Amino acid sequence: MLPMPSGFSLRVLAAPLLAGALLAGCKDAPEELAGAASEPAAAVRQLAGHLQRNDLAAYVRDAVPPDLHAPLEAAWRDGHSRWPLTELPLDDQLVPMLAALARKDSEKTLQRSFERQFARQDRDLKEAARTLGLFGVQYVKNEGDYTPEERDHYAQVITALGEWAQRAPLGDPALARTTLARMAKATRASGITSDEALREAGMTGSLQRLAPVFAEAKATFTRYGLPLDAAFADLRTGLVEQKGDTATVRIHYPLGERRIDTVVTLERRSGNWYLRDTLKHVETTLAQVPIAAPPTAPESPPSAAPRQDTPEP
Repeated sequence: MLPMPSGFSLRVLAAPLLAGALLAGCKDAPEELAGAASEPAAAVRQLAGHLQRNDLAAYVRDAVPPDLHAPLEAAWRDGHSRWPLTELPLDDQLVPMLAALARKDSEKTLQRSFERQFARQDRDLKEAARTLGLFGVQYVKNEGDYTPEERDHYAQVITALGEWAQRAPLGDPALARTTLARMAKATRASGITSDEALREAGMTGSLQRLAPVFAEAKATFTRYGLPLDAAFADLRTGLVEQKGDTATVRIHYPLGERRIDTVVTLERRSGNWYLRDTLKHVETTLAQVPIAAPPTAPESPPSAAPRQDTPEP
């Protein structure tokens, strides 16, 4: 497996490869789907564009209605939410991973760990990836709290990733060294290496500071043969059906050697369209935030009883 998730430096290896690349660049762009000009379809492409540009804060801004922004920010600062980071695989390992990358000499210590466990173990790594892929597909199809749309989408993604892992140079020590060096540099620059740092920076601030780390994570996958930005750039959407404030949108995008083909449901709120599954996740998160008890007024000291003068005899 990759030692850590992360620009792609274009190198001309030979004239035939260069010619092939130029010819590939001349191919027609993927065809637009029917209904691509609709507002629901455009809303999905807008989110993909934010991810392609590594603008995580803009993604959050357009992924949920404005009236949810302040509650999400407050829940983040109080430690009750880490959305949208919780949408990532192994989200509970994100902070420990960032802390490990930011440590002094992490490049050397993590490289030594890679050398002991993974270096040149391509056959074992590919077999592990194949097994995990098969297990993952069965899990998302039959277990977990997923909507039917999520089950279909995730199963396709896991299958594509499993096939990519069969070809990726996962045991290459030189690629691991490059990845660790670049990821460590980006993580240290972010300053987001603990849960306390996430709380202090807030949701928007944390996402802005993590954007270069996200960019390096995508760059690592590109070096290992999985250009994620191509998935965002070539994503195509089209309207399948719209009934009132609900719409179904079809999505096509490339992932490895496969083309993902799935549908999503969107809801219109205050004139804008949002992914139903995202709304569900966010509203579930906010519903679990403890309601602060209203402040109690300080008790007034008991008033002194009126003095009664005893009449003189």
